[in-house]
Amino acid sequence: MTIDFAKYPDGLVPAVIQDYSTHKVLMLGFMNEEAYQLTNTLARVTFYSRSKQRLWTKGEESGNFLEVRSIAVDCDNDSLLIKVHPLGPTCHTGADTCWDESNHSDNFLEYLEEIIQLRKQAGVEESYVAKMFAKGLNKIAQKVGEEAVEMVIEAKDNNEELFLNESADLLFHYLLLLNAKGHNLAEVLTILKKRHSK
Repeated sequence: MTIDFAKYPDGLVPAVIQDYSTHKVLMLGFMNEEAYQLTNTLARVTFYSRSKQRLWTKGEESGNFLEVRSIAVDCDNDSLLIKVHPLGPTCHTGADTCWDESNHSDNFLEYLEEIIQLRKQAGVEESYVAKMFAKGLNKIAQKVGEEAVEMVIEAKDNNEELFLNESADLLFHYLLLLNAKGHNLAEVLTILKKRHSK
């Protein structure tokens, strides 16, 4: 990858930081060649601070590091797009992004998977999800089977509301089962995309 650090008088190029999973833009910073090299070495985003006149690794004080997943340079070789996994809020104000946006996926199913991951750690008295995980994999798989049968039964009738509600129940419990097996919907979609391309 060729980056034209000499294009600007200060030797800095802008670096747009984007969440690898949600695709939300988290922040904008600047890098000189040394910051870029350190970012690659640490696999954590490191900028050149124009105000402090030094290198700084994002999260060095807060612990909210930005773990690098990929780096791309634009067509003019003078700006970077860095996709990351953020370890906590990105903005110094405590917000998810420097534009005060929530860093949740616009895809509701991905967001629902995040909620499932959070709620499985709650107390069983507080969360249906936690209660299902406490019962174990076999119970979750059994529940998916029950919901599938109920959806099929409703499909044979003419009550669209009941059919759609059973469909929602099946999809929700399927996401529980994927999580319990250590997988997610994105992996399933990858398989479907590969099949579609054949």
